[in-house]
Amino acid sequence: MLSGSKGVCNVFFAHCNLQCIYCQNHQISRNNINNQSCIKSVDDVVDTIIPYLDEGIRMLGFVSPSHQVSQMVDIIDGLRRKGYAPTVIYNTNCYDSVDTLKSLEDTVNIYLPDFKYINNLLALKYSGVDDYFEVATLALREMYRQKGTSLLLGDDELVESGLIIRHLVLPGYENESIKLLRFLSDEFSPRLYVSLMSQYFPPSGLNIERPLDRILKPTEYQKVLDVMDGIGFRGCVQALDSHNHYQPDFSSDNPFTP
Repeated sequence: MLSGSKGVCNVFFAHCNLQCIYCQNHQISRNNINNQSCIKSVDDVVDTIIPYLDEGIRMLGFVSPSHQVSQMVDIIDGLRRKGYAPTVIYNTNCYDSVDTLKSLEDTVNIYLPDFKYINNLLALKYSGVDDYFEVATLALREMYRQKGTSLLLGDDELVESGLIIRHLVLPGYENESIKLLRFLSDEFSPRLYVSLMSQYFPPSGLNIERPLDRILKPTEYQKVLDVMDGIGFRGCVQALDSHNHYQPDFSSDNPFTP
């Protein structure tokens, strides 16, 4: 639906406006990291992206772009000046400014927010902010205003425009996930496209306390799946063993290659 046979060209930004203690991308997302190798000019990034687009990749994703939106727009404009118009995916933690999202209405094709928490106490404990739910809800309302519940598909069945809400189920907090899904249904629509994720794993090298020091239990995930099915959301779910495939190493030239 998003990647097809060619995949997605994803641009990862260093640092993040959230500091989730369990972030799988912690090697680049931590704000206390000062890695000069992460610094690239817009022209360098554009020139790096173009060969992938020339291979036939149509999807260009920006991962954790909230704090570098102006640079993201510069990259897109640079590609357009060179004759490229990929489908732009805004892959965000949903801790976004409404004004910023409004400015992106004619730029972003697909919003892919990870709606993390309905409970601000968890947001403060695990991501360092005490107003996540309010900020993320307002941001999601703006994405919903722009895209609604429909996905526009091309002839190749790839999404060309729309909103897909992701949610990562955390071990020990399946009931919080259930509350969040019911909130989305009640406040937005049971016809939303939702991507339910089971890929959580405690990243190596981080000291994480219980219950986040383990992967999901089958019974935890199944409880959330049952509620999702009962609501009738459209979308997709990950297999329980998906955590085996999402353990990047950004010290490697190929972070997502085992």
